[in-house]
Amino acid sequence: MYTTILTLYKQGKSQREIAKLTGRDRKTIRRIVYKYNSAGIESPTQKQKESQVFKWHEDAIKLLEKDLSFVRIHEELQGLGFFGSYSSLTRYLRKIKLHNSICIRFNTLPGEEAQVDFGDIGRRYDPERKLRKAYIFNMRLSYSRKDYYEIVFDQKVNTNTWIQCHINAFKYFQGIPKVIKLDNLKSAIIIANFYEPIYQEQYKRFADHYNFLPAPCRVRKPQEKGKVENGIKYVTNNFFAGRKFSNNKEMVEALGIWNRKSNNRIHGTTKKKPEELFSNEEITALTKLPEAGFDLSSWHKRKVAKDCHISLDKNYYSVPSKYAGTEVGVSLGSEIVRIYAQGQMVAMHNRSNGKGSFITNRSHWPEYKLYYPESPEYQNKCVIEMQEIGEHGDKMLSFIRDRGKSKDWPRTVKGILHLKNTVMK
Repeated sequence: MYTTILTLYKQGKSQREIAKLTGRDRKTIRRIVYKYNSAGIESPTQKQKESQVFKWHEDAIKLLEKDLSFVRIHEELQGLGFFGSYSSLTRYLRKIKLHNSICIRFNTLPGEEAQVDFGDIGRRYDPERKLRKAYIFNMRLSYSRKDYYEIVFDQKVNTNTWIQCHINAFKYFQGIPKVIKLDNLKSAIIIANFYEPIYQEQYKRFADHYNFLPAPCRVRKPQEKGKVENGIKYVTNNFFAGRKFSNNKEMVEALGIWNRKSNNRIHGTTKKKPEELFSNEEITALTKLPEAGFDLSSWHKRKVAKDCHISLDKNYYSVPSKYAGTEVGVSLGSEIVRIYAQGQMVAMHNRSNGKGSFITNRSHWPEYKLYYPESPEYQNKCVIEMQEIGEHGDKMLSFIRDRGKSKDWPRTVKGILHLKNTVMK
């Protein structure tokens, strides 16, 4: 009716005539004509009633960030003075879709950050032509969006694979970003904690060697590594989807060709080619690769026995006594055995090539445990105390050691020393 009234008015009809033709009150017609003449309004406007929840928008967001249910949010807002109904609150929250629509875009400087993740790509041929569950590793530089991809078959159980993927990516980029943003994978993070995450020891050593900071995302906050999440989706949907390969070599070569093309496309967010951004601005900001490579030793967990040794590869290696009865991490290299506790290296030994060998650092035992008749410490103590008697004590010591049995002489000396203490009293 609004449009009909304006049409008649534009045709030159008077307000009285329009009222007769439409059957509407002249006041209504006068109001519509006034809106048209004063503000150019040619269609009816519905008065928007502001939601009672709108003024509590920011408080609702903060409560949603705490992962509270709508019931708990309603309770908390009531405590702040909100008098609206639960149904009006839930309608408002569902309408604006706060859970999914609100996010913060994280921007970084060149060379500052890379993000890493794995994605499931189904069953694929491994190098031995066996069909196995496969994963795609992606490291994406956060500034240029340049990608490195690698296909692996054991990401969930093998820390060495996880580390080797990093090494290969660093070589591909010819440098190392300052921060690696990662998910809370067990290959890297043992206990996820925003303030003090517990890192997998071998991955922490690797990070120290390559001089980067591992930065795990908060639990259930995948948007904090959204760039690599998009990288996984991109390669899954645009390379693997609908493609089949007869062997592993064909698949790897095709992925390499595709990735080179992908890094030279115009990126949807930056509106620039990742390869050009990388070459012009980012490569010089990366940390240089270390001269020495990282020793990808095998990693083991062992419990320290009460004799302060661990059993490894059919040999025994000592650990400081304070760790007896606890579990330690062991890095077994080709020549060196390193033992870790609480993220720190506590012992290091040359690796034994034999079997049943005890490789012992005597300083790992408590000092009082070193004084037994056959120990060098006990024998040295006897020698010193005999020499303190004087010239005759030293001669008596030489006589006993020359004439006595090689291991029994400390007993005779100890008897003399006991007699000396009795006489002195």
